[in-house]
Amino acid sequence: QVQLEESGGGLVQAGGSLRLSCEASGRPFSTYAMGWLRQAPGKARELVADITWSGGRTYYADSVKGRFTISKDNAKNSVYLQMNSLKPEDTAVYYCARRTGPSIATIAYDYWGQGTQVTVSS
Repeated sequence: QVQLEESGGGLVQAGGSLRLSCEASGRPFSTYAMGWLRQAPGKARELVADITWSGGRTYYADSVKGRFTISKDNAKNSVYLQMNSLKPEDTAVYYCARRTGPSIATIAYDYWGQGTQVTVSS
């Protein structure tokens, strides 16, 4: 079993920044790619960013490219999402999740955290 716990969400004004953290426990963390996904009310869950097990390659959705940065610290069993220049449309529940296969797609993630709310006011 893998447990993932997110933290760092909150309310921020447009243009502000937040740093999300996700700590994993259970099975070895270092050999898996990890992702951050989000879900806004009434919308489908969206993949925001992904990072390979080594941290050597990253993926970003076009909507966050240049504003968000994903990073991973295998020694701390943690993955992070630095979010800058936040916009109201970034408002969502953000989840970290473990990717099990080579495809970077929402369905490729098996274990999910409970999520942390990010609200960006205009």
